[in-house]
Amino acid sequence: VQLQASGGGLVQAGGSLRLSCAASERTFSRYHMGWFRQAPGKEREFVAALAWSGGSTYYADSVKGRFTISRDNAKNTLYLQMNTLEPEDTAVYYCAAGSSIVGGALGPSIWGQGTLVTVSS
Repeated sequence: VQLQASGGGLVQAGGSLRLSCAASERTFSRYHMGWFRQAPGKEREFVAALAWSGGSTYYADSVKGRFTISRDNAKNTLYLQMNTLEPEDTAVYYCAAGSSIVGGALGPSIWGQGTLVTVSS
């Protein structure tokens, strides 16, 4: 499966963005899915994950209550709704697919290309 992320952009602090990740195959529905991000000069970090069934969600503490992950298996698309954005959320966001969720984080095996989110103060 190939993943294509979109929806990044420039937003002011307190604003919202919705990222999308389109998958190339119907097998998308068999994968756990997630979002990661990498800020300038920092390592890539886990943001959110969603089980293949859509029933369980997992979030990094830094985004809990502000971000919501969801999926539409009929459209082979993953979403990340980001509200109350902060300058610290500035990063390249990557969607990923995997076969496991361990310790509340996705174990990614397939990566999409990133989409840049910039939050101005």
